[in-house]
Amino acid sequence: MIDFRRVCHYFQRGAFKIMILFLLTFFLVYGGLHLYFFLRLRAAFPMTVGVQAAVGLALVFCILTPLIVRLAERLGYEGGACALCYLGYLWMGVVFLFFAFSLVMDGYRLALFFNERIGHMDISRLLPTARIIFLVPLAASLSVNVYGYTEALNIRTERLVVETDKLPKGVDKLRLVQLSDVHVGMIVREDRLQRMAASVRAADPDILVCTGDLVDGQLDNMTGSLRILQEMPARLGKYAVTGNHEFYAGLEQALDFTRKAGFTVLRGEAVEVAGMIHIAGVDDPAGKRTGEGRQISEAELLSSLPPGRFTVLLKHIPQVDLEAALSFDLQLSGHTHKGQIAPFNMVTGFVFPYHSGDFIMPDGARLHVSRGTGTWGPPIRFLAPPEVTVVDIVRK
Repeated sequence: MIDFRRVCHYFQRGAFKIMILFLLTFFLVYGGLHLYFFLRLRAAFPMTVGVQAAVGLALVFCILTPLIVRLAERLGYEGGACALCYLGYLWMGVVFLFFAFSLVMDGYRLALFFNERIGHMDISRLLPTARIIFLVPLAASLSVNVYGYTEALNIRTERLVVETDKLPKGVDKLRLVQLSDVHVGMIVREDRLQRMAASVRAADPDILVCTGDLVDGQLDNMTGSLRILQEMPARLGKYAVTGNHEFYAGLEQALDFTRKAGFTVLRGEAVEVAGMIHIAGVDDPAGKRTGEGRQISEAELLSSLPPGRFTVLLKHIPQVDLEAALSFDLQLSGHTHKGQIAPFNMVTGFVFPYHSGDFIMPDGARLHVSRGTGTWGPPIRFLAPPEVTVVDIVRK
């Protein structure tokens, strides 16, 4: 029997409202890209009304694939959902890149148009045909997708050395390894997690941290993925914070999965690790929008810690509270994926000035923004390879 009070509560939750807004925005943009693709295809290859209808229906199916995958996943059709997820998200990469490369072609045509108007230049022989306008971006998009699939599998180890005089006597070096934006789910499963685990084992960390978005979507039948995460070594412990996708996937199941994987989740909390350093962590701002996050002042949290210890702040979004920066030595963040697929790094770089890499704050505190270890959406990366970050905290 349906508990209508629970149903009403679900519909009133901030998470549901945010998801509806996200879906409306996503399908508006994604649908617009498919309409653009269809118009370019029709201009390049004239079609009968029947063929146009068939192609249109196929593209509508492609637009709805992410939603169909989620429904199939929730209904227990895991095998079919996984296969459709791969195909659907690879196609997403194709259509996004097709649009990006088409804009380059449009820029070329616009330049010719201005030359004709201003310089009275004959551009008739320089104008590409409708088929060239369609086929060149399509070929470029397919090529980048093939390369991007392999790039997403080749995890790079990024190394950061931080000197400090705050390590206790007798401790000359402490190694911390950062994962971020793993997105365990339909795409990132055992095969990709094994590659991440190999990088972690090679680094041999004292401490392993995850700066949010460990999970993505349903977490049923994830025994194999959970086991790989559990077996990742860390002599002094594993620590994690929430990202936006923990709230989108369902906070309770996400926290349960993360804790079973061996991570202590820091939600506006700080811990002292083996008498050596402090690690603090805060919830992602998405929790405020859903009403499930723990909101606490970073400055208050950090200032409450005993002075004289090296302090690491785990925070998903790469934004620095300048007041809090006076109280931490190193902030580790993620979220941006460095755009994941160029040229979308220009968009993420505009939104997040601390986009990827290492930054030094005015007071000397450090910030490292990971490109992420997994993928979200298309299982590809282009000019934004995945990373596992090795941070050596050494005595000055």
